[in-house]
Amino acid sequence: MVINNSIIQFKVSLLDISPSIWRRIQVPFNYTFWDLHVAIQDSMGWLDCHLHKFSFKKRIQSDKVEIGIPDDEMFEEMNDKITLPGWEIKISEYFKKPGDKSLYEYDFGDCWDHEIILEDILKKETKVKYPKCIAGERACPPEDCGSVTGYYHLLEVLNDTKHKEYKDITGWLKGHLKNYYPYNPDMFDPGQVIFDNPSKRLREAFNS
Repeated sequence: MVINNSIIQFKVSLLDISPSIWRRIQVPFNYTFWDLHVAIQDSMGWLDCHLHKFSFKKRIQSDKVEIGIPDDEMFEEMNDKITLPGWEIKISEYFKKPGDKSLYEYDFGDCWDHEIILEDILKKETKVKYPKCIAGERACPPEDCGSVTGYYHLLEVLNDTKHKEYKDITGWLKGHLKNYYPYNPDMFDPGQVIFDNPSKRLREAFNS
């Protein structure tokens, strides 16, 4: 049931990294999974350069429902699962009550896994623009840094200016599509999050 004057509050946590990297976001109740994907990307600090999917365990069967960007040749050959198009499915079809959760995977090479938990369904505040990031901790790993192991190695190098890879790593951070230098893993300000228009992002993704 769509409630036009409601918003859904999610906690997004990047898995397998400690201390935890997480965000708390509020999005319109009528959002699609594509819209939620864009909000997650923007709040976390990812650059949306790779594929993604949401996974839900079925209540009766062991199979999973996957929602993202369909690619018949790749996905069906890999796991015989059909990926549903996120821009056609409302998040309210799967997120119904506090405690409902899913796995959100971004970048199938680096495999960044996130736990998405519905924390609350709230009434919209007047004169507040949604989506909105209201809390979070720590900076997102740099894009394409090599998954969790690569991220920890990057931090190790940055903590030692005499490390043999220090010059190469800092040069890579400076020359990245997003200039990450100087990279501070503890820095995050929810007030600095800027959310893109998901419809515009969808058009850009398919060059239409």
